[in-house]
Amino acid sequence: MDAKISLILAIESSCDDTACAILKNDQVLSNVVAGQEIHTQYGGVVPELASRAHQSHIVPVVDQALKKAGITKKDLTAIAFTRGPGLMGSLLVGSSFAKSLALSLDIPLIDVHHMHGHILAHFIDIGLERPQFPFLAVTISGGHTQIVKVTDYHEMEVIGTTQDDAIGEAFDKSGKMLGLGYPAGPQIDQLAKQGDPKKFPFPVPKAPGLNYSFSGFKTAVLYFIQREVKKNPNFINENLVDICASIQYTLIKILFQKVEKAVKQTGIKTVAIGGGVSANSGIREQLKSYENIGWNTFIPPFEYTTDNAAMIGISAYFKYLEGYNAGMDVTASPRIQM
Repeated sequence: MDAKISLILAIESSCDDTACAILKNDQVLSNVVAGQEIHTQYGGVVPELASRAHQSHIVPVVDQALKKAGITKKDLTAIAFTRGPGLMGSLLVGSSFAKSLALSLDIPLIDVHHMHGHILAHFIDIGLERPQFPFLAVTISGGHTQIVKVTDYHEMEVIGTTQDDAIGEAFDKSGKMLGLGYPAGPQIDQLAKQGDPKKFPFPVPKAPGLNYSFSGFKTAVLYFIQREVKKNPNFINENLVDICASIQYTLIKILFQKVEKAVKQTGIKTVAIGGGVSANSGIREQLKSYENIGWNTFIPPFEYTTDNAAMIGISAYFKYLEGYNAGMDVTASPRIQM
């Protein structure tokens, strides 16, 4: 094989999705994801059940990714995996499989930070413009809400983060209070399109600097619902779309107040979002609106927003170009920092 061509098999198993992708340099040949429906009945991810499901999913998912890419494991030049952050049991399944495969093929093993993957997903070659360094990345998911200053493929500095809960959890927990199923975020997004976003005003929590706080918002939603339902037992059903619209409007306001502040402080007007919550239509529309005041904005394709292995593969690709090899002593790290 041409020395300039890399074929990287990437594995993502940080939470409840078992994913495998094959990348030829910066192009995705296959991107397979197996979800875990079992968690819906519990209203959230159960770590023990997640790790067990990964064990049953990982072999067929890897096999399918290789077949879709039209290659065999002998064609691979490196194996990549998510080192963290995430659920320890889930991470161990992916890291152990990746180590074994890399060892058996005698090829480099590349560990990837999960959030780096979300940020670098913008550099997958799909024929669109890519962010120019430096830029601000806003990572928004069920477990993270961060503003990151990105100087190059490997130099990233968190300049703002949540002090308690993530925005994705605020969406899901608010939806649970309304009787919506898990995950509630996408349902709120759909219902919000039919409602009045200013019908019910919710408070915007204060947090120092560029940091976030969402726990107070969840408490405010809870007390609001309890108060109104006490007065009218049918309040939720009669006002569901307006409640959802008001919740979404406020969460977007909380998010972008700090992003605006970060742009002003850094002077960087290139902003890219990533993570599962970046699929939210209201967030996407709000970000695009800033182009009217001179921002350059970047939104990932839907298939690269939620957890997937293609984003792990592209992050690994830039490490591979520098000759990186993690070695067999690398370990999963559920609380690894950026």
